[in-house]
Amino acid sequence: MIPVEVLCSRCETPLEQGDLRCSICGQSAPDRPNDRQSTVAKILRCQGCGAAVAFDPEHQAPCCSFCEGVVQLETIVDPMEQTEGYLPFLLTPDDAQRVLRHWLGSLGWFRPSDLITASHVDDLHPLYWVAWVFDTECKISWTADSNANSRRSSWAPHSGQTDVTFQNILVSASRGLSHAETIAVSRRLDLRTVHSTPPDDADITREQFDVQRSQARRQVRDALREMAKKHVQDTQIPGSRFRNVKVESVVKGLTTRRLSLPAYVMAYRYHNELYRVVISGQNGQDLIGSAPYSTAKIVLAVGCAIAVAMLLMAILAAA
Repeated sequence: MIPVEVLCSRCETPLEQGDLRCSICGQSAPDRPNDRQSTVAKILRCQGCGAAVAFDPEHQAPCCSFCEGVVQLETIVDPMEQTEGYLPFLLTPDDAQRVLRHWLGSLGWFRPSDLITASHVDDLHPLYWVAWVFDTECKISWTADSNANSRRSSWAPHSGQTDVTFQNILVSASRGLSHAETIAVSRRLDLRTVHSTPPDDADITREQFDVQRSQARRQVRDALREMAKKHVQDTQIPGSRFRNVKVESVVKGLTTRRLSLPAYVMAYRYHNELYRVVISGQNGQDLIGSAPYSTAKIVLAVGCAIAVAMLLMAILAAA
């Protein structure tokens, strides 16, 4: 874990090893000689999708776990973000396969009748994907137009300030999972059960943070700005309609954890077609994926709808 030594004298945000200024207010950090040391990291970069995984010379990784593209060893000289903790897997690979079968059976009538029996798992990868989790206190100032008290006009100006505490806000740093996938598999993660060391399992793919600290904090600040705007829209603006929402935030005591989070990336095959499903490594209810539709059932449903419409038209015409 990156040591936190001092707090910013202005906004009380922790100053981490390597910080020359506060990431929130820009206050200069005390000079610490050890900060001048750079971190050299080695990662395997996929030449197809750009995902990064940990480099382990004892276990060769010639292809990407996400897209099966060729990976290439890449040396990063600039300081990089590093994982500080790992959430444990609570589901086994067998659990993940049972979750897949249950999900396939719950997709509804428009799916093929033999979807469960004719599907089989082609590939299953336990994965640690990476994300930032931050807590902060925030004073939000906002302005907006809304229909509240608008009288003869359609809009009236409104403004205000509010204090809010954001806790356990997760911002994905993964390049192997899409934004929708990371949201789906992170809904019920227990962020209290963090381990400082990774599990001793060579079969688990460990994704790396592959951004520098300045870029990482920019992404966290962008996410915080969106959270502040959503909070204002959901709780502060009066009326039922609004526009021109402007939000400014003063952040205090921002703390960030860099975590590796568990998931299963699965590929299953149905009649020679591959489909992808991503399942949370902690809760089988949190998953997202693709599945085929039954063309015959869709055609049948459309035909029945047309027949019913024509029958109603005939009844109306006869009346």
